[in-house]
Amino acid sequence: MTWQRSENGGEKVGHGSGGMSQREAARQFGISRDSVRKMSAFSVPPGYRRTAPVKRPKLDGFTEIVDGWLEGDCEVHRKQRHTAKRVFERLRDEQGFTGGYIIIKDYMRERERRGREMSVPLAHPPGHAQADIGEAVVVIGGIEQKAHFFVTDLPHSDACFVRAYPAATAEAWVDGHVHAFAFFGRVPVSVLYDNDRFLVAKILLDGTRHRATFISGLLSHYLFRDRYGRPGKGNAEGLVGYSRRNFMVPVPRFVTWAPSASMP
Repeated sequence: MTWQRSENGGEKVGHGSGGMSQREAARQFGISRDSVRKMSAFSVPPGYRRTAPVKRPKLDGFTEIVDGWLEGDCEVHRKQRHTAKRVFERLRDEQGFTGGYIIIKDYMRERERRGREMSVPLAHPPGHAQADIGEAVVVIGGIEQKAHFFVTDLPHSDACFVRAYPAATAEAWVDGHVHAFAFFGRVPVSVLYDNDRFLVAKILLDGTRHRATFISGLLSHYLFRDRYGRPGKGNAEGLVGYSRRNFMVPVPRFVTWAPSASMP
Protein backbone atom coordinates (compact mmCIF):
# COMPACT_ATOMS: atom_id res chain seq x y z
CA MET A 1 0.00 0.00 0.00
CA THR A 2 1.32 3.46 -0.87
CA TRP A 3 0.14 6.95 -0.09
CA GLN A 4 0.16 9.91 -2.46
CA ARG A 5 -0.87 13.55 -2.43
CA SER A 6 -2.33 15.05 -5.63
CA GLU A 7 -1.28 18.42 -7.03
CA ASN A 8 -4.59 20.06 -6.13
CA GLY A 9 -4.27 19.09 -2.51
CA GLY A 10 -6.66 16.15 -2.64
CA GLU A 11 -5.30 12.99 -1.03
CA LYS A 12 -5.62 9.50 -2.38
CA VAL A 13 -4.51 6.18 -1.08
CA GLY A 14 -2.50 4.25 -3.64
CA HIS A 15 -3.33 0.54 -3.79
CA GLY A 16 -1.66 -1.38 -6.56
CA SER A 17 -1.70 0.73 -9.73
CA GLY A 18 -4.88 2.61 -8.86
CA GLY A 19 -5.89 5.02 -6.10
CA MET A 20 -8.85 5.82 -3.91
CA SER A 21 -10.10 8.71 -1.85
CA GLN A 22 -9.64 8.87 1.90
CA ARG A 23 -13.35 8.15 2.34
CA GLU A 24 -13.08 5.03 0.20
CA ALA A 25 -9.92 3.89 2.03
CA ALA A 26 -11.59 4.35 5.41
CA ARG A 27 -14.56 2.29 4.31
CA GLN A 28 -12.51 -0.47 2.68
CA PHE A 29 -10.02 -0.94 5.52
CA GLY A 30 -12.45 -0.33 8.36
CA ILE A 31 -10.62 2.63 9.91
CA SER A 32 -11.56 6.24 10.53
CA ARG A 33 -10.92 9.02 8.02
CA ASP A 34 -8.73 10.72 10.64
CA SER A 35 -6.53 7.62 10.71
CA VAL A 36 -6.32 7.61 6.91
CA ARG A 37 -5.43 11.32 6.94
CA LYS A 38 -2.65 10.77 9.45
CA MET A 39 -1.31 7.78 7.56
CA SER A 40 -1.27 9.67 4.27
CA ALA A 41 0.90 12.40 5.81
CA PHE A 42 3.86 9.99 6.22
CA SER A 43 5.65 7.75 3.77
CA VAL A 44 6.38 5.36 6.64
CA PRO A 45 4.55 5.03 9.98
CA PRO A 46 5.99 7.58 12.42
CA GLY A 47 5.37 5.39 15.46
CA TYR A 48 3.97 6.44 18.76
CA ARG A 49 5.01 9.89 19.93
CA ARG A 50 4.44 10.94 23.52
CA THR A 51 3.07 14.48 23.83
CA ALA A 52 3.35 14.83 27.62
CA PRO A 53 5.78 13.54 30.23
CA VAL A 54 4.87 10.37 32.12
CA LYS A 55 3.07 11.12 35.37
CA ARG A 56 4.08 9.10 38.42
CA PRO A 57 2.26 10.71 41.35
CA LYS A 58 3.38 8.08 43.85
CA LEU A 59 7.01 8.77 42.96
CA ASP A 60 6.72 12.55 43.40
CA GLY A 61 8.93 13.65 46.24
CA PHE A 62 11.15 10.60 45.96
CA THR A 63 12.92 11.27 42.65
CA GLU A 64 15.53 13.54 44.24
CA ILE A 65 16.38 10.80 46.74
CA VAL A 66 16.69 8.22 43.95
CA ASP A 67 18.81 10.58 41.84
CA GLY A 68 21.12 11.17 44.79
CA TRP A 69 21.65 7.46 45.33
CA LEU A 70 22.32 6.84 41.64
CA GLU A 71 24.73 9.75 41.37
CA GLY A 72 26.57 8.43 44.42
CA ASP A 73 26.92 5.09 42.65
CA CYS A 74 29.43 6.70 40.28
CA GLU A 75 31.95 6.64 43.13
CA VAL A 76 31.61 2.96 44.01
CA HIS A 77 32.43 -0.31 42.30
CA ARG A 78 30.01 -1.03 39.46
CA LYS A 79 29.04 -4.38 40.98
CA GLN A 80 27.82 -2.62 44.12
CA ARG A 81 25.55 -0.04 42.55
CA HIS A 82 21.82 0.27 43.10
CA THR A 83 19.53 -1.96 41.09
CA ALA A 84 15.87 -1.05 40.63
CA LYS A 85 15.00 -3.75 43.18
CA ARG A 86 17.38 -2.32 45.76
CA VAL A 87 16.13 1.25 45.19
CA PHE A 88 12.55 0.03 45.66
CA GLU A 89 13.45 -1.78 48.89
CA ARG A 90 15.27 1.23 50.35
CA LEU A 91 12.47 3.64 49.44
CA ARG A 92 9.91 1.32 50.98
CA ASP A 93 11.88 0.55 54.15
CA GLU A 94 13.63 3.87 54.75
CA GLN A 95 11.39 6.50 53.18
CA GLY A 96 7.86 5.10 53.51
CA PHE A 97 7.33 4.71 49.75
CA THR A 98 3.98 3.06 48.98
CA GLY A 99 4.28 2.73 45.20
CA GLY A 100 5.19 -0.36 43.23
CA TYR A 101 8.45 -1.80 41.94
CA ILE A 102 7.54 -1.25 38.28
CA ILE A 103 7.34 2.52 38.80
CA ILE A 104 10.91 2.53 40.10
CA LYS A 105 12.12 0.26 37.31
CA ASP A 106 10.55 2.46 34.61
CA TYR A 107 11.94 5.65 36.15
CA MET A 108 15.48 4.26 36.31
CA ARG A 109 15.27 2.98 32.72
CA GLU A 110 14.06 6.35 31.48
CA ARG A 111 16.74 8.13 33.49
CA GLU A 112 19.44 5.93 31.99
CA ARG A 113 18.07 6.51 28.48
CA ARG A 114 18.14 10.29 28.98
CA GLY A 115 21.75 10.02 30.11
CA ARG A 116 22.71 8.08 26.99
CA GLU A 117 21.00 10.60 24.73
CA MET A 118 22.97 13.54 26.10
CA SER A 119 25.33 14.89 23.46
CA VAL A 120 28.73 15.74 24.87
CA PRO A 121 31.45 17.07 22.56
CA LEU A 122 34.33 14.59 22.54
CA ALA A 123 37.63 16.42 22.93
CA HIS A 124 40.88 15.09 24.34
CA PRO A 125 43.62 17.59 25.22
CA PRO A 126 47.16 16.47 24.35
CA GLY A 127 49.45 14.95 26.94
CA HIS A 128 46.92 12.73 28.72
CA ALA A 129 46.69 8.93 28.65
CA GLN A 130 44.35 6.09 29.58
CA ALA A 131 45.41 2.62 30.70
CA ASP A 132 43.75 -0.73 31.29
CA ILE A 133 44.41 -4.49 31.24
CA GLY A 134 42.51 -7.01 29.14
CA GLU A 135 42.51 -10.78 28.70
CA ALA A 136 42.92 -13.05 25.70
CA VAL A 137 43.78 -16.67 24.94
CA VAL A 138 47.29 -17.40 23.64
CA VAL A 139 49.39 -20.50 23.02
CA ILE A 140 52.83 -20.45 24.67
CA GLY A 141 55.14 -23.40 24.14
CA GLY A 142 52.24 -25.40 22.72
CA ILE A 143 50.04 -24.82 25.79
CA GLU A 144 46.84 -22.78 25.54
CA GLN A 145 46.60 -20.25 28.37
CA LYS A 146 45.28 -16.84 29.30
CA ALA A 147 47.30 -13.70 28.58
CA HIS A 148 46.78 -10.41 30.41
CA PHE A 149 47.71 -7.54 28.13
CA PHE A 150 48.43 -4.01 29.31
CA VAL A 151 47.15 -1.24 27.02
CA THR A 152 47.92 2.47 27.06
CA ASP A 153 46.31 5.01 24.79
CA LEU A 154 46.89 8.70 24.08
CA PRO A 155 43.36 9.78 23.03
CA HIS A 156 44.48 13.07 21.45
CA SER A 157 46.66 11.35 18.85
CA ASP A 158 45.28 7.78 19.13
CA ALA A 159 48.82 6.46 19.67
CA CYS A 160 48.73 3.20 21.59
CA PHE A 161 50.94 0.59 23.23
CA VAL A 162 50.10 -3.05 24.01
CA ARG A 163 52.19 -5.59 25.94
CA ALA A 164 51.12 -9.05 27.19
CA TYR A 165 51.95 -10.82 30.46
CA PRO A 166 51.22 -14.22 32.04
CA ALA A 167 49.32 -12.56 34.92
CA ALA A 168 47.85 -9.17 35.86
CA THR A 169 50.28 -8.57 38.72
CA ALA A 170 51.73 -5.36 40.15
CA GLU A 171 54.93 -6.17 38.28
CA ALA A 172 53.00 -6.36 35.00
CA TRP A 173 51.38 -2.97 35.62
CA VAL A 174 54.71 -1.35 36.48
CA ASP A 175 56.57 -2.98 33.57
CA GLY A 176 53.77 -1.95 31.21
CA HIS A 177 54.05 1.69 32.27
CA VAL A 178 57.84 1.66 31.94
CA HIS A 179 57.76 0.25 28.39
CA ALA A 180 54.82 2.42 27.33
CA PHE A 181 56.53 5.64 28.45
CA ALA A 182 59.71 4.55 26.67
CA PHE A 183 57.72 3.79 23.52
CA PHE A 184 55.98 7.20 23.56
CA GLY A 185 59.25 8.93 24.36
CA ARG A 186 57.79 10.91 27.24
CA VAL A 187 55.62 10.69 30.34
CA PRO A 188 51.98 11.89 30.07
CA VAL A 189 50.60 14.63 32.27
CA SER A 190 47.97 12.22 33.64
CA VAL A 191 46.73 8.67 33.23
CA LEU A 192 43.07 7.69 33.57
CA TYR A 193 42.34 4.33 35.18
CA ASP A 194 39.25 2.32 36.01
CA ASN A 195 38.31 1.96 39.69
CA ASP A 196 39.89 -1.49 39.69
CA ARG A 197 40.38 -3.10 43.11
CA PHE A 198 43.91 -3.98 42.07
CA LEU A 199 44.73 -0.29 41.61
CA VAL A 200 42.57 1.24 44.32
CA ALA A 201 42.73 -0.53 47.67
CA LYS A 202 39.76 1.36 49.08
CA ILE A 203 37.38 4.21 48.23
CA LEU A 204 36.26 6.21 51.27
CA LEU A 205 32.80 7.73 51.65
CA ASP A 206 34.11 11.17 50.67
CA GLY A 207 35.52 9.75 47.43
CA THR A 208 39.14 9.70 48.59
CA ARG A 209 41.03 6.74 47.13
CA HIS A 210 43.69 4.70 48.89
CA ARG A 211 46.04 3.76 46.05
CA ALA A 212 47.82 0.46 45.73
CA THR A 213 51.48 0.71 46.75
CA PHE A 214 52.84 0.19 43.23
CA ILE A 215 50.68 3.01 41.83
CA SER A 216 51.99 5.36 44.50
CA GLY A 217 55.52 4.31 43.53
CA LEU A 218 54.88 5.04 39.84
CA LEU A 219 53.49 8.49 40.66
CA SER A 220 56.44 9.29 42.87
CA HIS A 221 58.98 8.20 40.24
CA TYR A 222 57.40 9.59 37.05
CA LEU A 223 55.52 12.54 38.57
CA PHE A 224 52.34 12.14 36.52
CA ARG A 225 48.83 12.55 37.91
CA ASP A 226 46.46 9.61 38.31
CA ARG A 227 42.76 9.97 37.53
CA TYR A 228 39.99 7.44 38.05
CA GLY A 229 36.72 7.04 36.25
CA ARG A 230 35.31 4.79 33.57
CA PRO A 231 37.82 4.13 30.77
CA GLY A 232 35.26 1.57 29.57
CA LYS A 233 33.39 4.51 28.02
CA GLY A 234 36.51 5.91 26.42
CA ASN A 235 39.58 4.83 24.48
CA ALA A 236 41.34 2.48 26.89
CA GLU A 237 38.75 -0.28 27.00
CA GLY A 238 38.06 0.34 23.33
CA LEU A 239 41.73 -0.42 22.78
CA VAL A 240 41.38 -3.63 24.81
CA GLY A 241 38.71 -4.85 22.43
CA TYR A 242 40.56 -3.55 19.36
CA SER A 243 43.77 -5.29 20.42
CA ARG A 244 41.97 -8.58 21.06
CA ARG A 245 40.19 -8.48 17.68
CA ASN A 246 43.13 -7.31 15.57
CA PHE A 247 46.35 -8.43 17.26
CA MET A 248 45.12 -11.71 18.71
CA VAL A 249 43.11 -13.21 15.86
CA PRO A 250 44.07 -15.89 15.04
CA VAL A 251 45.21 -16.97 18.50
CA PRO A 252 48.87 -15.89 18.93
CA ARG A 253 51.42 -18.70 19.27
CA PHE A 254 54.90 -18.18 20.75
CA VAL A 255 57.65 -20.43 22.05
CA THR A 256 58.04 -18.53 25.35
CA TRP A 257 56.86 -15.34 27.04
CA ALA A 258 60.19 -13.66 26.24
CA PRO A 259 59.72 -10.49 24.11
CA SER A 260 62.20 -11.79 21.51
CA ALA A 261 60.47 -15.16 21.14
CA SER A 262 59.39 -16.00 17.60
CA MET A 263 56.23 -17.71 16.47
CA PRO A 264 56.60 -21.45 15.81
